Amino acid sequence: MVFDLDMIKAVYARMDERIAAARKVVNKPLTLTEKILYSHLTQGNATTAYKRGSDYVDFGPDRVAMQDATAQMALLQFMQAGRPKVAVPSTVHCDHLITAKVGAETDLAIANKESKEVYDFLASVSNKYGIGFWKPGAGIIHQVVLENYAFPGGMMIGTDSHTVNAGGLGMVAIGVGGADACDVMAGLPWELKFPKLIGVKLTGKLNGWTAPKDVILKVAGILTVKGGTGCIVEYFGEGATAMSCTGKGTICNMGAEIGATTSTFGYDESMERYLRATGRAEVADLANGIKHHLTADAEVYANPEQYFDQVIEINLSELTPHLNGPFTPDLATPVANMKEEAAKNNWPLKVEWGLIGSCTNSSYEDLSRAASIAKQAVAKGLKTKAEFGINPGSEQVRYTAERDGLLKTFTDLNATIFTNACGPCIGMWDRMGAEKAEKNTIVHSFNRNFAKRADGNPNTYAFVASPEMVAAIAIAGDLSFNPITDTLINDKGEAVKLDPPTGDELPSKGFAVEDAGYLPPAADGSSVQVVVSPTSDRLQLLDPFAAWEGTDLNGLKLLIKAKGKCTTDHISMAGPWLKYRGHLDNISNNMLIGAVNYFNEKTDSVKNQLTGTYESVPKVQRQYKAQGVGSIVVGDENYGEGSSREHAAMEPRHLGVRAVLVKSFARIHETNLKKQGMLALTFANKEDYSKIQEDDVIDIIGLANFAPNTPLTLVLNHADGSREEIKVNHTYNAQQIEWFKAGGALNIIRASVAG
Repeated sequence: MVFDLDMIKAVYARMDERIAAARKVVNKPLTLTEKILYSHLTQGNATTAYKRGSDYVDFGPDRVAMQDATAQMALLQFMQAGRPKVAVPSTVHCDHLITAKVGAETDLAIANKESKEVYDFLASVSNKYGIGFWKPGAGIIHQVVLENYAFPGGMMIGTDSHTVNAGGLGMVAIGVGGADACDVMAGLPWELKFPKLIGVKLTGKLNGWTAPKDVILKVAGILTVKGGTGCIVEYFGEGATAMSCTGKGTICNMGAEIGATTSTFGYDESMERYLRATGRAEVADLANGIKHHLTADAEVYANPEQYFDQVIEINLSELTPHLNGPFTPDLATPVANMKEEAAKNNWPLKVEWGLIGSCTNSSYEDLSRAASIAKQAVAKGLKTKAEFGINPGSEQVRYTAERDGLLKTFTDLNATIFTNACGPCIGMWDRMGAEKAEKNTIVHSFNRNFAKRADGNPNTYAFVASPEMVAAIAIAGDLSFNPITDTLINDKGEAVKLDPPTGDELPSKGFAVEDAGYLPPAADGSSVQVVVSPTSDRLQLLDPFAAWEGTDLNGLKLLIKAKGKCTTDHISMAGPWLKYRGHLDNISNNMLIGAVNYFNEKTDSVKNQLTGTYESVPKVQRQYKAQGVGSIVVGDENYGEGSSREHAAMEPRHLGVRAVLVKSFARIHETNLKKQGMLALTFANKEDYSKIQEDDVIDIIGLANFAPNTPLTLVLNHADGSREEIKVNHTYNAQQIEWFKAGGALNIIRASVAG
């Protein structure tokens, strides 16, 4: 089945004219990224060349994708927008609320029972507003999108930071908060600061134990978790074209971990093969007809330094397997160096679990390459010394892998096959013994490895690797095991060596599936009723946030001065909290409970300025709200790194936080704060972070003249009676300032409908 073929035809039909217009105003050869961006301007043909890294631009994405955890809040907001139907093709994918514990069949049945209210809500909203619905067990959103919806040259936004996975099929696919998704579904333009461009030239060819995952593990080590902020990464070169489509998807997917807006590859034969294998021959034929528009102009790749803001070159023939971690996805260590690094840093060498899956590495090719290692192990008399778990990416992948014997190969090695869902990757893992908080090591093929992320244990050292390397290390049970050089002792006492992995880019017998898990919406949903119980603890209809009162913000209490890494996991944890993603008040009880308080080095312990006692962050903030006292949150570098979850912005807004002041923001989180009517501010002088004291009462001055490119002033009223003034910057444009004044972007949409 080909979805949205008429939409794809329309996108391709206008590309020639729009790219010609862009080439005329830019007046030089175009990158693939520029071709896609300029062909998706809401104004139509380009009339000006946009300045990278500074100009805000309105785009018209082709589609919206939402996973169930973030879809709840996105759709609760859309229900307030007053529109009868989504303006662009949109889908909901139920992959986040399924806990991995026993195995697929049992775990899915429990999820269907425990989250029935949420699933019914999402299904009914989807049915009413013309949204495609993928049932629990259908698969992980980004794998399902790649198999069914992604197309070369398209633009998509999604309410998950790993929406970028679709870049593996030549899209510009960008993770956003639910408010952005709401705008696009309501037919409004989507605003993005025109990104800078990073070119990554891949020469040579992957070989042996090296996999596409190792490319992005290497890039993460080069650029760090914020090196891609404000940038789109475009991969090219002989190494890129020699790689599979799903391998490209892996690289783009984990590009979220370098802060990149997205990553993409030019259209090539591997993408054509993938489109045809997944039943989209018509799309492949259409793409072939305009393939000169679906990659950069030849001059760009011949002289990349002239067209990209930064160029990185990696020789795949020389690249070796990597393990990244622990606690951050950019700490890159070649597998060959792990023994030395682990000893130096006191990382536990004994590996307790090896986990394969997540949206990053759960394709048929991933499973087949990992299965080739598992098959060898069985044949050579080896058993896994670590526990071993597999999450297939979609029901189509799972069904085909079962038909072809791959799943049996894993179970022969005593692996557990979990549901086609995110599972441990997002903390939905009921891991036995995790509550003991013992120091231990796991390896996985996921994308993130922040503290507590997989199992809630702050002492779990998680390392990221390719699926085949995860399989090898799970068999060895040793983090320092290097399958290129090391041997293992089998059940006969013999030293045996694992051969390099092999696998199929695509199933030789083709993909197959009995029930992919898709439910189309009603042709006319006007009579569909969406019911939310007022007593539900899982779902809560939204009330509009209050508009700005028109004055400076005086007397703000310091809620917390967060120290070091403060990701969206720290601001709004996942795992067991996922159940409250549709209930803003309930989930607000996790606000900032993972952030480290600068003043006492503890989590979830801040000074209540009303009582002088130390209490939980949400508890203190609720007391401030009850007293009508506003507050401010102060943070460090790259604040809000990680997931797109807008709950990390909505919870402070709901509980009465007025501003967030940090050294620097991650892109999506800054946008989410703006959309919800919050003040997102940065220190003009980062050293002023040290001036913030625990008992400070803070005034924000200059809001009556709030304007683009004009700093604001903060007055720090210290407990000893002294006061200091500091300058703070912001990146608000005129439209975003209106969001602040209205109390949030959604209030403007609602007013326009009412008007």
